[in-house]
Amino acid sequence: MLDRDTRAAILKLHEEGHGKRTIARLLKVSRNSVRDVLHTGQAEVPIDRPSKLLPQLDRIRELYADCKGNEIRVWEELRAEGVEVGYSTLTRFCRKHEIGGSKKRPAGRYDFGPGVEMQHDTSPHKVEVGGRVMTLQCASLVLCFSRKLYAQVYPRWSRFEARVFLSQAIEWIGGAASRCMLDNSAVIIGHGTGKDAVPAPEMQAFSDRFDFDFVAHELGDADRSGKVERPFHYIENNFYAGRTFADLADLNRQLRAWCERDYHRPRKRLGAKPVELFVAELPTLKPLPVYVPEVYDLHSRRVDIEGYVNLHTNRYSVDSKHIGHRVEVRETVEQVRIFDGHQLLQEHDKQPYGTRQRITLPEHKGQAYRARGPRPPTEHEHLLRAQGPELAELIDRLRRRHGGRAVKAMRRLHRIWTEYPSEAVRGAVSLALEYGLLDLDRVERLVLQRIAGDFFRLPHTPEEDEDDG
Repeated sequence: MLDRDTRAAILKLHEEGHGKRTIARLLKVSRNSVRDVLHTGQAEVPIDRPSKLLPQLDRIRELYADCKGNEIRVWEELRAEGVEVGYSTLTRFCRKHEIGGSKKRPAGRYDFGPGVEMQHDTSPHKVEVGGRVMTLQCASLVLCFSRKLYAQVYPRWSRFEARVFLSQAIEWIGGAASRCMLDNSAVIIGHGTGKDAVPAPEMQAFSDRFDFDFVAHELGDADRSGKVERPFHYIENNFYAGRTFADLADLNRQLRAWCERDYHRPRKRLGAKPVELFVAELPTLKPLPVYVPEVYDLHSRRVDIEGYVNLHTNRYSVDSKHIGHRVEVRETVEQVRIFDGHQLLQEHDKQPYGTRQRITLPEHKGQAYRARGPRPPTEHEHLLRAQGPELAELIDRLRRRHGGRAVKAMRRLHRIWTEYPSEAVRGAVSLALEYGLLDLDRVERLVLQRIAGDFFRLPHTPEEDEDDG
């Protein structure tokens, strides 16, 4: 079929007085095609001939609904009703008449003025750090007008890391935009989605401090935060490539320097550098507070019997005089501070999450051994030792057998001494020591055997009744 331009040329040449044969030779088309164009007298390409499925349009819509959108079943049902068409013909007919599927919409774009919006998101990245491949969470914050970008990586991602990152990012940028667009992540959003999303209380307090609002886009509308999505691909394919990292701190230092260089890189789509656009955006940003407090997470812990507190599988030493006390642990980015009320007890360098390390300050070395040593004698033990050499010897043997867990045995032995006659207990203990018995259940049974006839009514056997007669 001839296109519109060829048809227009045929009509024009015909108006100029050229014959059909000449026109066909000049345009390299058949004379029949020239004749057809001149017959219609129109440059517009005629529409396709009506499809044989057009009379079945309503039936096809009905079948499409009954078959739940399965076009194969629609085709089979049509064939069963005597409508013989190819499957590709049916699918093309359905697309043309918008049966099934969703109508395609043109992609739009979002334009933002200076200081109007910043976008935040995270993305999991596999990175080799210190010779080991790790899955890290890369967090980024970008100004939508100037494209000034800040990014860091973390071994985990919680509200604590989110507050740490956003605080560092806003300080590095020099201020905050009026709103921060993000997805519906539960790390920041407490409940609801989209326009009904409500930030968690600690995240709301954080945004109030820097005078901006958290706003979540609607579910499935990832394009709404597209300004922050693209940099993740750039970080994965530009920053990580060809670089080595000794540890996470080294990685984040290099990533921060990379953001500084990216800040001065020309952008083709912007027609300028972010540093040039940021000059116009900076006056419109929310100014930083006069004082930005250090971000920390608060934990309540009890000092264990060895003089340590546990935080994220790592153990940090505390003076042994606080064993058994409940203390307050403040976790910052780099340090762990332990408080008893308002008193700072100890300060440790924070260890990586999940490494199961035990950190002991020099002044606490040796106290763990003393804490595990034998406990001082209890009041029950002093009382029992004064009752005779037999009990003192049994206590010594129980101490050697149970070590620091002998307190329970002392309580059991004290109960036996107070409930049964003294002579019976001494005799049973002497017999137990002679045979090396340290099981207090058996010692108590020996005591019961000795006092059975004196304190309990025992059943008589028939032979004893005959002897009495």
